[in-house]
Amino acid sequence: MVQEIRFLLNEKELHTAESSGIAVLDYLRINQQLTGTKEGCREGDCGACTVLVGELINNRVFYKSANSCLMPLEELHGKHLVTIEGLNMDNLSPIQQAVVDKGATQCGFCTPGIIVSLTGYAMECASHLTKEGFKKMLGGHLCRCTGYRSLKQSFGMIKEHIDTATGVKTLVEKGIIPDYFKDIPIRLNSISGKQYKKAASTPGFFISGGTDLYVQKGDILPDSLISLLNAHSEMKHIVCENGLLRIGALTTFEAFSNHPEVMKAIPGIQEYISLVASTQIRNRATVGGNIVNASPIADVTILLLAMESTLILKQGSDTRSLPISSFYKGYKKLDKAPSEILSEIVFPVPAPGTKINWEKVSKRKYLDVASVNSAIKVKEDGGVIRDIHITMGGVAEIPLFLKNTCDYLRGKEITKNTIEGAFPILQHEISPISDIRGSSCYKRLLARQLIIAHFTKLFPGTIKVKDFYESH
Repeated sequence: MVQEIRFLLNEKELHTAESSGIAVLDYLRINQQLTGTKEGCREGDCGACTVLVGELINNRVFYKSANSCLMPLEELHGKHLVTIEGLNMDNLSPIQQAVVDKGATQCGFCTPGIIVSLTGYAMECASHLTKEGFKKMLGGHLCRCTGYRSLKQSFGMIKEHIDTATGVKTLVEKGIIPDYFKDIPIRLNSISGKQYKKAASTPGFFISGGTDLYVQKGDILPDSLISLLNAHSEMKHIVCENGLLRIGALTTFEAFSNHPEVMKAIPGIQEYISLVASTQIRNRATVGGNIVNASPIADVTILLLAMESTLILKQGSDTRSLPISSFYKGYKKLDKAPSEILSEIVFPVPAPGTKINWEKVSKRKYLDVASVNSAIKVKEDGGVIRDIHITMGGVAEIPLFLKNTCDYLRGKEITKNTIEGAFPILQHEISPISDIRGSSCYKRLLARQLIIAHFTKLFPGTIKVKDFYESH
């Protein structure tokens, strides 16, 4: 039996039996004729298709921006989908007016997505808008003709209108969002419990965030049998217990980096995660998906590998665990049965005095995949390395734990000679290939440089960059 997907689209409640794997972008433009949401890259890079997705939690609706080109329709069940048409009113909102007054739109193709993102930011952070937060929201949007200076200049006008707002009611009163938003919590409550299409056989695809799968398989997913993992709310937790940090596999990048326990365990996590994709992608991409996707340059995977993580896999009622370092058997080959699901990632809370660092080199600083990335967790005492875990991506066919390099460094004093002594071992341990992200020689050079970066950043009083280069 086909069950209907029920959700709110702007002001309307919709029931649809459309394919659960159809991209929300296509459903909006083709089925609903809402063409304000633009089709651009279909890879989550340009932001033209940005929408807001509101989820009811404890009688309050929380809105997050997302790329509709990478989202399955079934994801919307029981939620509120907001497009640019759902934000339009008789008069321009202060956000729309600021963009007009500052000349921050020309051809207008990117403008609807930008307005949607900025409105979502206003709804989330109304009373504490910051310039950095404003720029962060623009990070997932590509504008080819207006540029970003005029967009950034609109911040002052927007902040002036919004700064005293404290919730949906005041945002409506200030004309930021339409009046119907006030009734959304009650209307979502009236939608019955989540009911999904039941697969008669094993799904062709398990989908969590979909941010990579829709790029790779977007043309066949609408006609495929899918299983939406996000229906399993029990896999979205972050809990610290008995000296272990337990991360549900469906935890998004954004939720991971903003959680107090994660920030405590990995102090630089928010800086690191800002180099990974855009806000729209981070609101959808999951920690578990990053691991199972098995990219040799998966940013979060490289970090979790250095944290000595253990993976919890489930198949029906059966559960097993294995170290993440044993999970990868070759390029895109995993120690995982097709019907097994990664449910949880567990790693020990770092001991006091442990230092952690993560480095990434890419052609663009932001919104780009790495040429080479690396993470380190190191514990030293009296200037001697007592424990160390270094990982590196982009230098082998799998996310690589540098076991031999770590074995060499462990127990040695932190000096220039010690680090230089690790370089030949490092070069023997890696096997980069030449590809679009750089030549093999270039990646070998980056591997050396990132080891230097780790130690000079973590031990600036002992190791300095100039120690490794001749001066003339």
